[in-house]
Amino acid sequence: MTDHYRHGGPEGQEPIQQPVGGAYPPPPPYAPAPPHAPAGPAHAAPARARRPVALLVAVALAAAAIGGGAATAVQQLTNGQGTSSAGVSGTGIAQSSKGTVAGVAQAVTPSIVEISATGSGGKSTGSGVIITGDGEIVTNNHVIAGASSVKVRLSDGTTYDAKVVGTDPGKDLALIKLNGAKGLKAATLGDSSKVRVGDQVVAIGSPEGLTGTVTSGIVSALDRDVTVSKDEGGPRQDPRQGWPFEFGGQQFNGDTGDSKTTYKALQTDASLNPGNSGGALINMNGEIIGINSAMYSPSSSGGSNAGSVGLGFAIPVDTVKADLAGLRSGGDR
Repeated sequence: MTDHYRHGGPEGQEPIQQPVGGAYPPPPPYAPAPPHAPAGPAHAAPARARRPVALLVAVALAAAAIGGGAATAVQQLTNGQGTSSAGVSGTGIAQSSKGTVAGVAQAVTPSIVEISATGSGGKSTGSGVIITGDGEIVTNNHVIAGASSVKVRLSDGTTYDAKVVGTDPGKDLALIKLNGAKGLKAATLGDSSKVRVGDQVVAIGSPEGLTGTVTSGIVSALDRDVTVSKDEGGPRQDPRQGWPFEFGGQQFNGDTGDSKTTYKALQTDASLNPGNSGGALINMNGEIIGINSAMYSPSSSGGSNAGSVGLGFAIPVDTVKADLAGLRSGGDR
């Protein structure tokens, strides 16, 4: 038998005994039974079946080495026990729809109405917000200006005749009252002074007569100077067209005429379309923060106005609240 040294090893290293024939015997197909194992057929798992266990252990060890903080968090959530049987308390958002578009829509839609106003100049369709249980409704002046007949449709399909209580063309606001209504769900008026750019909002109205349409977006700007027509001559415009307004020295959606008014508006990218006028702009707490009043709608090649392009404007609710007493006493009409 010849002595061989490991390849590259220093002289004097312990020799390796090479077996006769130049090869080691093959390893056994499985580990031998422990010395004290009872006699009988072997039940050791095949090597292939045991490898995933070893792999899982290795992954777990690696995770523990890298994510010690995560292991600590798990231990805290389970009160230091190795089991999650104690459970983890859910948060409010997991238990309630408050703060979601769906939750806001469900809560506020019953307080939003569709308004149809008819006068010598034609017919206009808009929206309104119920503010008292007996049927006081805030809307835009341009929705009902010059109307001889006003009808209101609630979200449940119930219809009422309404009378105009007061108007303020200078702020493009109006107050109407349903005849014989009671027990209606009034909207909660919020605080527009707390609105910030980037706040998420929901708009509800009746664009194109589609009652209870819900859109959402953000407040994209504050204190925009928007100029609209007072429209004291009555509703003459095709209700399929956007309401004419001016911004930045330019006129949009038609001629605003000679009699105009300018107000500070909230700007939103929530989709507004003809018929949204007088509807609600709502924060994620379900509070009214504005009355939708104007939208930018570029003219199409055929001359008609296209839909919303993400530039809508709303009268701040603080302006509405400050004007309510005057509207209830008849306003400027």
